[in-house]
Amino acid sequence: MVILCKLGKDDHSPKLDQILYRSIIGNLLYLIVVRLNIMQVVSVVSRYQSTPKQTHLLVAKIIFRYLRAIMDYGLWDPQCKKFSLTA
Repeated sequence: MVILCKLGKDDHSPKLDQILYRSIIGNLLYLIVVRLNIMQVVSVVSRYQSTPKQTHLLVAKIIFRYLRAIMDYGLWDPQCKKFSLTA
């Protein structure tokens, strides 16, 4: 998320459909189980489910773009006996 980005209910951008926004936030909340690094940003965006605006949707899209970029990152645990993890 952009540093010093201010989200609020008093934004003058156009209103958004609540059902669409809630489904997007629900998907992001489901992804928190797999990707813990988005927990703080998703909690900030999920605060505005009652009155979503266009700027809130843009931030949610940025989160999805970030997730698409890091889709190949993660830990892999092979089932062989000679496995060593080096950091």
